[in-house]
Amino acid sequence: MSIALFLLTFLFPPRTISVPALALPSTVASLSPRPVAVAIPVMPLKKAPKTLSYTVTATTYWPEPDQTDDNPMETADGSIIPTRHSSKTRWLAVSRDLLSKWGGPFTYGEKVHVRGISDELDGVYIIHDTMNRRHRHCVDVLVSERECKKGGLEGRWPSIKLSKLPAVDPTWQAG
Repeated sequence: MSIALFLLTFLFPPRTISVPALALPSTVASLSPRPVAVAIPVMPLKKAPKTLSYTVTATTYWPEPDQTDDNPMETADGSIIPTRHSSKTRWLAVSRDLLSKWGGPFTYGEKVHVRGISDELDGVYIIHDTMNRRHRHCVDVLVSERECKKGGLEGRWPSIKLSKLPAVDPTWQAG
């Protein structure tokens, strides 16, 4: 309770007024309730788009202590990066603001579509890792150091489109 409300209640206490109960007419007292049909207009719901798209900055990384932590082959979700990995591994690290743990739209293990980097790196990725907390609206594409330096895959790309892929219902998969 605020001090002002306390002072007002103390200075001007509420007053109660007693009124004798009024008798209801006999016609009102004998009515019984009956169901009444009420038409309530139903407004159509706006559906969220099937795939949400986010604009992020993309960079590439490979597992080494300078770019990760003391255990570079283990990702934030506990997955182990294959020893002979390449850009075809299609694993992604996202900044914390994009993860649901910190209020973002994505979760570990979720598949996302990345567009706008290059023909070699665009495609579907699985989120396995988290970037350093200083990064915001960023993704890091896992590549091998050899590929990155020889193939020119090292770089920073602004305005990359990151789209959520719809969850697949396992009961409707082709068998």
